[in-house]
Amino acid sequence: MNPAIVIPTYWSSSDHLGNPGGVQCYDHATPVESEHPQLDLCLASLKQVLGLKTVIILVTAPPAVEERAVRRVKELADKHELPDVVIVDSFKSMVINQKIAGELPPDIGEPISLRGYGAIRNMGLLACCALGCDVAVFIDDDETVLDENFLVNAVYGFGQVSRQGLPIVAKSGYFLDRRNSALADRRNVKFYDKHWAKRAEFNQWMTQALAGPRISRSNVVCGGCFAVHAEAFTRVSFDSWITRGEDLDYLINMRLYGMDVWFDNRWRVRHTPPRIKDTAGRFLQDVYRWVYERRKIEICNSNIDLHKLTPEALMPYPGPWIGPDLPQRVKKTAFWRSLMTPEHAAYRRIHKTWRKDATAYAEQHCTKYLEFQSCWPVIANGCWMDEEIQHVLRGAGMLSPAVAERMAQRAGMMGEQAAASAASAGTGGAGAAFPVTPSASGSWGAPAGAGQGAGPAGGAPASGQPLDGAASEGAEGASAFAGQPADGEWPVAAPQDEPAWPSEVPDGVASWNASPAAGGRAGGRPQAPEA
Repeated sequence: MNPAIVIPTYWSSSDHLGNPGGVQCYDHATPVESEHPQLDLCLASLKQVLGLKTVIILVTAPPAVEERAVRRVKELADKHELPDVVIVDSFKSMVINQKIAGELPPDIGEPISLRGYGAIRNMGLLACCALGCDVAVFIDDDETVLDENFLVNAVYGFGQVSRQGLPIVAKSGYFLDRRNSALADRRNVKFYDKHWAKRAEFNQWMTQALAGPRISRSNVVCGGCFAVHAEAFTRVSFDSWITRGEDLDYLINMRLYGMDVWFDNRWRVRHTPPRIKDTAGRFLQDVYRWVYERRKIEICNSNIDLHKLTPEALMPYPGPWIGPDLPQRVKKTAFWRSLMTPEHAAYRRIHKTWRKDATAYAEQHCTKYLEFQSCWPVIANGCWMDEEIQHVLRGAGMLSPAVAERMAQRAGMMGEQAAASAASAGTGGAGAAFPVTPSASGSWGAPAGAGQGAGPAGGAPASGQPLDGAASEGAEGASAFAGQPADGEWPVAAPQDEPAWPSEVPDGVASWNASPAAGGRAGGRPQAPEA
């Protein structure tokens, strides 16, 4: 196998990035002037990892500060002298999207981009396809790897099948918090949060999973410790229209399409995010998330081509949040928080308008994931080992002054167009399009609308039984882009040497027929695993 570590990283002029009510709102961001960015510790921890090859860093930042953010990321990557670092910025994302535009449904938005949690992860998957990396190993920029066997553990079990014959093609580990615990901290849970806090249900599931066999069927996904093989990620994409929780949503998508995510209780990372207050904005993002998820599953359960999924299949967590009592959970939490927290007015507005706004968002976007998913396998397979996309990914991108200047001009023009559109059509509500204009401070402006759409019909396959047991330089032409390439002017990189396929497989892990020398496909996604 040829795994790549994929790290989404979020930067802004402050610790805030985005506003609630759409997909471009993130839990936290690294200030571009930060003296001690968390990504620094993350990359430092990777130096010990055995078998480390490619590291893909996806940089998300407002246009006003993106160039500085990309340069900070490049400096950190050079500092730690990792073997092969690929930095993806908005210019590279734009060029890649131009190449695949003909395969996307019309008016679908940006399901593969650096805007929104799900779209960002899809960009990471597409980068893996283009670079020929058959395992995408996601970690977050506020996490650190704990030991040298991180990748060995990441691919452990891939190629095996469950007792019911389900292949293991995606799995989650877990993270340890500052208390060195894998369980959610139930101390200081306020009485008015009892209808919304998920800690008891999560801990119930996690306790059982940690005490069980090493590999078991999962109900949760830790997006910062998640590995997925090309057999899965070239068939199932992330949902780019969900406002939060795209990692758990991927588990739901996998079940809808007849696959599953597994849990490895011996694979873990350290998670030390900045301390974040449970604000009204974050609560609103969660409301949009669960209303959207619930509606998406309802739509997908009516699709005869997809597996059915019920809340009972996801008990004790997250089943209650996709069940019929969700509206009461939202109403009671918003009401009590409006009385007991300083954000009285914000929670009163949510209590009054959440059903209309969140439902409108879900209805507007709930079929877009299915539309996108219908073309994702064609896009992913078509990009496998694509030399043109490799050339773009390994080019200078925003590190080129000419490219940075052109992208700044483009952002300015888009901002003027957005302002003119808002003036003529009015401001968008929860269902408007992506915001494109940065504020003067370098943060994304209030969302001009909504994000993106819902997905497949719910359905879980039959329950599976637990198993026993330094940046590479691109061709010089890539850094010369001063804007988008004209038709027919795609640069083609010289063929690269065949990658060094591992000669040994960790104990208990069956090999994939992915190596050209072993008869696998050199120009397409790896074949399905053999039992």
